[in-house]
Amino acid sequence: MKAPDTQATDIEEAVAVAFRAEWGQVVATLIRVTGDWDLAEECAQDAFAQALDRWRRDGVPRRPGAWLTTTARNRALDVLRREAVGATKLREVAVLAGDEPYDDRTGSPYEDDEVSGVQDDRLRLIFTCCHPALPIEARVALTLRTLAGLTTHEIARAFLVPEATMAQRLVRAKRKIRNAGIPYRVPPAHLLPERTAGVLGVLYLLFNEGYTASSGAELVRRNLCAEAIRLARVLARLMPDEPEVLGLLALLLLHDSRRHARVDGAGELMTLEDQDRGAWDRAEIDEGAALVERALRRGSPGPYQIQAAIAACHTTAGTAEETDWADIAALYGELARFVPSAVVRLNRAVAVGMAEGPEAGLTLVAELEQEGELADYHLLPATRADLLRRDGRVKEAAEAYRQALELVENEAERRFLERRLVECGA
Repeated sequence: MKAPDTQATDIEEAVAVAFRAEWGQVVATLIRVTGDWDLAEECAQDAFAQALDRWRRDGVPRRPGAWLTTTARNRALDVLRREAVGATKLREVAVLAGDEPYDDRTGSPYEDDEVSGVQDDRLRLIFTCCHPALPIEARVALTLRTLAGLTTHEIARAFLVPEATMAQRLVRAKRKIRNAGIPYRVPPAHLLPERTAGVLGVLYLLFNEGYTASSGAELVRRNLCAEAIRLARVLARLMPDEPEVLGLLALLLLHDSRRHARVDGAGELMTLEDQDRGAWDRAEIDEGAALVERALRRGSPGPYQIQAAIAACHTTAGTAEETDWADIAALYGELARFVPSAVVRLNRAVAVGMAEGPEAGLTLVAELEQEGELADYHLLPATRADLLRRDGRVKEAAEAYRQALELVENEAERRFLERRLVECGA
């Protein structure tokens, strides 16, 4: 028999795993059956809290997702019963308590979508969040909160805005959906294009948060990457002729192909040039490269296609030395036309530094530092540090690594920067 402390740790880990895997499905199901976003989140949180106690007593259920959905649904039913003072609330209770056929895996009702044929509450949730009545930033942020369960802090960091600003943005977005009566569904085909940019942005940031977690001990949150890829595949089936959809799926696959090589056996971060290319997923690389070519042949380039082309330059190079950095720098220049952001310019500075020498890259980094937009972004001083190290200016590099360490929140990245600092003789 396990010691009580060990058992408690195992249960906490099981609940944490279930949260990462099931949060989006539980919340999406509750939003569909209640229509109340805040109630859905509250009851989902309550279900996970109950799991800590009940699973410790009864053991982890065979289908955690079904258990969590049923528990959250029952909690929502109790809340609505207490508040059922009018006909509308009584109808909500009747719907929630109805005898619907439930999916044995997820615990959520089966439902045919007469308009789109898509039977996925999470995809419905993305399209609801990405209604054109909402500002683009609110669409992405709201979906990351409700679908992926990211904290307000994590989302704010992804957008490079203060946490209080993001909290207000989320509240306003939910209020807008409620007041405008935005329907919870995948829209018909003729309305898909106006939602595409927001949906692609959601999937991109969802994958990014999984690929390099903004905080915490783990560098990669595999469940978020897998969910983003899964939903991107669904979207590609919905919109097979949209090149940016194909470009995004290609980009996610090409990045994900390197996932196993991004950390070593001890969990330490490995840079692209030091990774074991034999550990890369060749099937994902081949599929991603084919999708890039298929998208670009349509003659309508966009930011996701260009980023996928950059990723293909990296993943199809046999060795780090064979990487075509000049081509990558040119592609980043093209990307800046579509996405004139400081982060894109920082990535271009890296590519220029590799193609033309560290000094050329440092000149571009200095321009970004002077502008101040990335003052709180740890990769700005980290990039300067790497270019200085490559140029042999180790004392200056050490100081830049120290600046990056003051800003970084992910523990794997922190340990990597500390190793680089030691290599500089500090």
